[in-house]
Amino acid sequence: MPNRNNNRFERINEELKREISHIINYELKNPNVTGMISVTRANITPDLKYAKVYVSILNSKNIKETLAGLKKSSGFIRTEIAKRINLRITPELVFELDDSIEYGARIDSILKDIIKDVDPNN
Repeated sequence: MPNRNNNRFERINEELKREISHIINYELKNPNVTGMISVTRANITPDLKYAKVYVSILNSKNIKETLAGLKKSSGFIRTEIAKRINLRITPELVFELDDSIEYGARIDSILKDIIKDVDPNN
């Protein structure tokens, strides 16, 4: 039976990710939230009360301000989620910065520098 429950959580996480992403990009009107924001993943707790939402923020004027703006807007986002996803309890959203895309780009850049050093013709 735990496998079926796991699938349910995965479906809820995917649905949350999709809806939150849409709300942030098309409906959120917070001037502090700037840049391109991607919801990389969402993890809901087993009791469905909280959902950790990981976001990647690119080209933002101020990443900390954008993250704070998202946290401030979590009530609005949660209300919109309640209208769209049929859950008994709408989870409280906890936004976390996911810098894995940025990290990957940095590693990519370092690798390119190393390749240039090793093979100047590249």
